[in-house]
Parts: sequence; structure tokens; C-alpha cells
Amino acid sequence: MVIVDVTIEGKPDKLYVDGKLNQQIDNKVIPNVQRKDSDGVYIVDGTEGSGKSVFGMQLGKKFDPNLSLDRICFTPEEFTKAIIKAKKHQCIIFDEAFTGLSSRGSLTEVNRLLVALMMEMRQKNLYVIIIMPTFFLLDKYVALWRARGLFHIYTRRNRRGFWMFFNRQSKKLLYLTGKKLYDYSYPRSNFKGRFYDKYVINEAEYRLKKKESMQRKSRVTRAETYLHQRNTLFWLFYDRFKVNHLKMSKLCAEYDFKIDRSSISKILLEKKKEILTEEAMREEEEKERLENSVNSTQKSPNTSDGSVKGVNVNV
Repeated sequence: MVIVDVTIEGKPDKLYVDGKLNQQIDNKVIPNVQRKDSDGVYIVDGTEGSGKSVFGMQLGKKFDPNLSLDRICFTPEEFTKAIIKAKKHQCIIFDEAFTGLSSRGSLTEVNRLLVALMMEMRQKNLYVIIIMPTFFLLDKYVALWRARGLFHIYTRRNRRGFWMFFNRQSKKLLYLTGKKLYDYSYPRSNFKGRFYDKYVINEAEYRLKKKESMQRKSRVTRAETYLHQRNTLFWLFYDRFKVNHLKMSKLCAEYDFKIDRSSISKILLEKKKEILTEEAMREEEEKERLENSVNSTQKSPNTSDGSVKGVNVNV
């Protein structure tokens, strides 16, 4: 561990950072972002209670010493506004990015948002940290090509404070081999480290913002759930029981639920697109599974130090 001088709540303070990670950030990440017109997108994932948010904020403070609570976001709306308002070389954190999302449609919308904002991130040379339960929920473009690395946070004997890092190459292999079973065992991480359970943002204010944001997200998610259920029922009547649009509209009217046939038509069209998309995704996943089963016999052996043979360990 090395000691990094930081300012927390306007007062000088100390932050303990893994020595190798600190060196990589100072010598590789920050120069690449500031001099090579790039950005630094990193994923931090881990189970609930593992300390991933604390680590993500520490990482953000290292990237951007002026990191503040207004650039720690919990909803897609907050994240979008923060990216648009951000100045060059600032850090934006999307905390609990996928927590509470109840349907594939909701997951897809967040992934689309991330992809749509990637150009803005690069143009402003931002450091962006996405904190989530598992990076296997990410869109393939973000997970494989745009994110520079993955920090997987874990506990050991119920103790928080442990992470393992996968760089761009090993992260890609991990995504392709582990997505089906959410398995982090292959390949081995490039290197590991520890962190202390120390908030670099006012903890009480952070928890209050998180609570209020998650309550708003919960209300939106419940509304999305009810909408998804309604649309599924319309599709069931149409596809399984061959009830046409006009008859569905009349049936709804009998129970004081007024919806015209053109609205039902639009709902069914969107539902059909969603089903076709899910089928295409399943076919793609099955194709990847078959390819991985063929390639599994060609895996390169791990080196004795736990790194992947032939893989650069740079953050």
C-alpha cells in the first residue's frame, strides 16, 4: 500500500492505495487519457455488501481528486446529465447501474444509454466508472471493446476489501467464457489487491442520495414491470388465443379500461420486436457457447504468478 494525499470534505486526508495499482494509474491510465485524446472506462462489480461502491469511489478519487457527490449517479437520468455537464478529465461514477432492473427490456435500455454516451465520454476525455452486480449484464460493445478493465470485488472469510483486476484482453476472454454461468474462474486475473473500507465522499450525504435515487428508480421500475405485464397479456391474447385488435379493445372497454385498436397494434408490434430481439440474443449466446466449447481445448496455460500467459498486465 502507498499513501496518497487527498482532500475529503475540504480537509486534507490520506488514502491508502495498492502500490501497483497506484503506479499503473499514474504512469499509464492518466497519461493515456490526458495526452492521447482517449477516455478511461472501467467496470467495478461484485456482490451486494462486498464494498464495490467504496472501492469505486476511491478509484474515482485517484483519477479525479475533485470528485464530488454530484458526479456519483444512481439512475440513468442522473448519469446522462452528469456526462453532458462534465468538463474535460473529470470522473463520473454510475453506481448501482443495473440494480433493481426487473426485465430484459430495462437492461437493454441502460445498455443503449451507455453505448449512446460513449462518444461524449471520449470527446471530453472522461474517467467513467460503472459499478454493478456483475459485468456479464453489460452490452458486448461496452464490455469487450470500450471498457479498459474490470475490477471484481470480493470478500474473503466474510471480510471486505479484496479485488482482482482483468485488463482488456483477459476481460474479453472472461466475458466470452464465463457469461453463461456468471463464472469468474477463467482466466485468472492479471493482478490482485486490497483496499480499506474508507469513504472519500461524505458518507451520510452519499447514503441519503443513494436512498432517494433508488426509491425513484424503484417507482419507475414498478411502472415498467406493470407495463411489461400488460403488453405480455396483449401478446398472449393475440398470439395464443387469436384475439384481434378490435375485440381486445372492446374487451378492455367492458372493464373500464379504454384503449383503442391502434394503440394495441403499436404495443403488439413493439412486443414482437422485443421477442425477435430476445430470440436473436439467445441464438448469439448459443453460437458463442458452441464456439467456446471448441476453443476451450486450445486455452493457453496460466503462468505460476496467476497472470494469463501472453497477456499484458497494464491497467
